[in-house]
Amino acid sequence: MRDIAEIGLDAARSGGASYADVRIVSDQQQDVQTRNGALASLRASESLGAGVRVLVDGAWGFAAGTDLTRDGIAATARRAVEIGRASAILKIRPVELCPVEALEATWEAPVKEDPFAVSVEEKIATLLHIDAALRKVPDIKVAVASMTFGRQTRRFASTEGHWLVQTRTTSGAGYAATAVGAGDAQTRSFPNAFGGQHMAMGYELIRSLPLLEQAQRVAEEARELLAAAPCPSGTWDIILDSSQLALQVHESCGHPAELDRVLGSEANYAGKSFLTLDKLGRFVYGSEHVNITADSTTPAGLGTWGYDDEGVPASSVDLVRRGLFVGYLTSRETAATVGATRSSGAMRADGWNRIPLIRMNNVSLEPGEGSLEELIASTGRGVYMETNRSWSIDNLRYNFQFGCEAGWEIKDGKRGRMLKNPIYTGITPTFWGSCDAVCGAEAWRLWGLPNCGKGHPGQIMGTSHGAAPARFRGVQLLGAP
Repeated sequence: MRDIAEIGLDAARSGGASYADVRIVSDQQQDVQTRNGALASLRASESLGAGVRVLVDGAWGFAAGTDLTRDGIAATARRAVEIGRASAILKIRPVELCPVEALEATWEAPVKEDPFAVSVEEKIATLLHIDAALRKVPDIKVAVASMTFGRQTRRFASTEGHWLVQTRTTSGAGYAATAVGAGDAQTRSFPNAFGGQHMAMGYELIRSLPLLEQAQRVAEEARELLAAAPCPSGTWDIILDSSQLALQVHESCGHPAELDRVLGSEANYAGKSFLTLDKLGRFVYGSEHVNITADSTTPAGLGTWGYDDEGVPASSVDLVRRGLFVGYLTSRETAATVGATRSSGAMRADGWNRIPLIRMNNVSLEPGEGSLEELIASTGRGVYMETNRSWSIDNLRYNFQFGCEAGWEIKDGKRGRMLKNPIYTGITPTFWGSCDAVCGAEAWRLWGLPNCGKGHPGQIMGTSHGAAPARFRGVQLLGAP
């Protein structure tokens, strides 16, 4: 494949490109889902193609194709040059790139058991066992269980001398049980909502998750929610479990820190950001307990690679340190725009036919001290919430509303009755400013979100977020019937 990439680079240079890179990506996917005792879907796909990105007269051009012959890749490169030359007519300023060292390297995420070597029959049988356990509980009317697997190999070459080969395998599994009765429907999910837990691991992830062991509890909680009291309205202290907090970090910390949103060069599929350039190093984002990092080296994270799609090595950067906003997720272009000397390595594309964008890697809230039990014991009046059910956030990532699957009342330091339909709302810096405690490392967990969307045409990509349960004082709850 290296010779094919070099042909693409040569064709781009010959056409007038001052810079070019070629990404040759092979992708394999498998999804299995059961529903109410039957196989609901079984999908498998493979793809192979190349994307060529060029700078011509100070503007980007991009083209992609599946013809990886010598003539095919050269034609793709020439098409990218034509697009770049046309784009240059409307450019506001020429693109500049901060430097990166040219490297030749191979990187592969560790895998103990190849998920594609495990039979489909075994996967279906496992899901059907879970399904049966869920539906043993009365009032469970819908049981859905799924597994998903992926393997992607990326080969990256550039006119600056890069040749990088990277392979990563991902696995995920989860389920949900919906109870129906008395004019109501309530759902509980495990290990997380929206498909469960996903990590850059092999089938060993599936074997390590207590999927069958937790099925009865999950279904019983869904049934219990039918008769639970509605979550109250008003101002309450809340404690969020780590999975809900992971999504809170994703929506109100990760996305606004993407520098292309701030600069306005990318505003599709979620808008821009309130974290304007004047706030860097000056803006109080949260309390002193809030420390947020973007780390593309985190083991088993969906945002973990050896190098991004510009050849920048993986690294860890601070976004928020002791409540102060101190860093962005950047590309080589956006880093140069704001005078930085290096990119944070956040440029990724979801496949060969998409141009790289700034994407979250593994954006995490660092742990503090203590256990969840200790945190509850020190809370006089509040609500503990688990597992996301819904979310909404404005196009600047400033005003938000989140709903969870289940809540529990905290009274005099004790976890009490279950509450249904818990919803909280807030303004991003005010909310994070109300954080007065984050649990310790033993409660910290990395959660994989496989379906983050950005760009137009849309790109769906996995990110991961680590968090431990945390408490927020004086949060507005919106009771729902």
